[in-house]
Amino acid sequence: MYRTVIMFIVSCCLLACVVSPTGRKQVLFYSDDDMSQMGSAAYDQIKQQQEQVQDSRTLAYVTCVTKRLTPHLPREFQSIQWEVNVFKDESANAFALPGGKIGVNSGMLALADNPDMLAAVIGHEIGHVWAQHGNARMSKNALMQVGLAAAAIAAGEQTPETEMALAALGLAGQGVVLAYSRKHETEADELGLQLMAKGGFDPQQAIELWRKMAAKGGSQMPEFLSTHPKESTRIKDLQGELPRILPFYQAAIAKGKPTPCRR
Repeated sequence: MYRTVIMFIVSCCLLACVVSPTGRKQVLFYSDDDMSQMGSAAYDQIKQQQEQVQDSRTLAYVTCVTKRLTPHLPREFQSIQWEVNVFKDESANAFALPGGKIGVNSGMLALADNPDMLAAVIGHEIGHVWAQHGNARMSKNALMQVGLAAAAIAAGEQTPETEMALAALGLAGQGVVLAYSRKHETEADELGLQLMAKGGFDPQQAIELWRKMAAKGGSQMPEFLSTHPKESTRIKDLQGELPRILPFYQAAIAKGKPTPCRR
């Protein structure tokens, strides 16, 4: 029985294994339509629960930045009509969901105080959607549940020792999820940097944004327990990407001055 369950897990992984935009292998169980429907439903719920900024100039500004990024996504994203909203929330946060849904908090607009920094934020969030990180996380959680069930079957009766073993397996599984989540963040940084450069935004401002985030406080949690890389790690990684990314920015500027996005 245990061997059958393991074979089932392996078969699912082989059938659902795909390559991300940066060449990283990941397991995806859900279809694009499924993810879009879930993303749209979640976005509608957020709009019902969270007050939105109605100022037309602010909305036009965030939309302008977004519209300079999305044309540089792969062809399958070109038919998406991206919906953008600004939410009244002082936390410096933003998000993008499958189905073309973007939200930016007013607190993030206060921190990312120029169009280039805002492009770094929105580009990063779109990068998560582009690389299907939501699908990957959901698929990984589903796979972990199957793995825990297999361990329970193999263990037989639920003794204290068995419970301890399952707890250890759960902790090990959590470690895997956290590690992959950090990889997702790093990949989204890389994709966002590429998008903003191709859209004519200065990619060096992404580094300045994370310096501001670090000065603001950032996470005090040890990196190995965090789902996000430390600000210092992000800055170092972004700096390492600049030689590859700057030619995209230079090419965008050489084509002519991009449409300015003004607050």
